[in-house]
Parts: sequence; C-alpha cells; structure tokens
Amino acid sequence: QVELVESGGGSVQAGGSLRLSCVASGIGYNNYCMGWFRQAPGKEREGVGFINRDGSTSYADSVKGRFTISQDNAKNTLYLQMNNLKPEDTAMYYCAFDWRWNTCYYRNYESYKYRGQGTQVTVSS
Repeated sequence: QVELVESGGGSVQAGGSLRLSCVASGIGYNNYCMGWFRQAPGKEREGVGFINRDGSTSYADSVKGRFTISQDNAKNTLYLQMNNLKPEDTAMYYCAFDWRWNTCYYRNYESYKYRGQGTQVTVSS
C-alpha cells in the first residue's frame, strides 16, 4: 500500500516561489512514474509535471521554465519547485503514483493507483 502526503502549499504574491513536497511511503516498485496535477475551481484537472518511468521529466507548456519536478529517493519524496508564480497557478495541487506502463504514458489522473489529498496554492496579483 502506497500512501502519498503533500505539503508546502500556501499563499504567495505573483512572482513568488513555493516548493511542494509529496512524501511517498510503501513504494515497492523499481519502475514507476509520479506526477503533479492541479485543479482550479470550475476548471478541469491538468497535469503539471511528471517523472517518467525512465527518470526523465515532462512539463505542461504553461509551467515550462518556471516549475521543476524532482525526487529524493533517499527521502522517498517528490518535489515541485514553483518559481515566478502567477495568479493562474492558483489551484489545489495533487501528487500521484503508478507503475503501469499505460497509466504512466497517458497520464490520466483518475487512472493513477495512488493519489494524495492535495495542497492548496493561492497566488495573488
């Protein structure tokens, strides 16, 4: 059983930075993928950044150059460093974990086996 716990959200002004953390416990897989998703009120959930099964990273166009996803295997923690935040980045942010090829490829949030409870990010102008 994998458990994901996010933290690090908060309220910042535009141009500020936050670092989100997702501590994963119970991981027993060698090849897996993890991702950060977000959902703003009234909007669809979208993928933000991903660590793929081969260790490479991918980002949504809207955050490229501003967000960086990384992981510390020793701490079983996934990070999302968010710089130059914009009001449109305001959302609930979720991390997700899976090991299956099709889930990792298609990145449909609902198909991830394990998902966290989310952490709120609010960016004011």
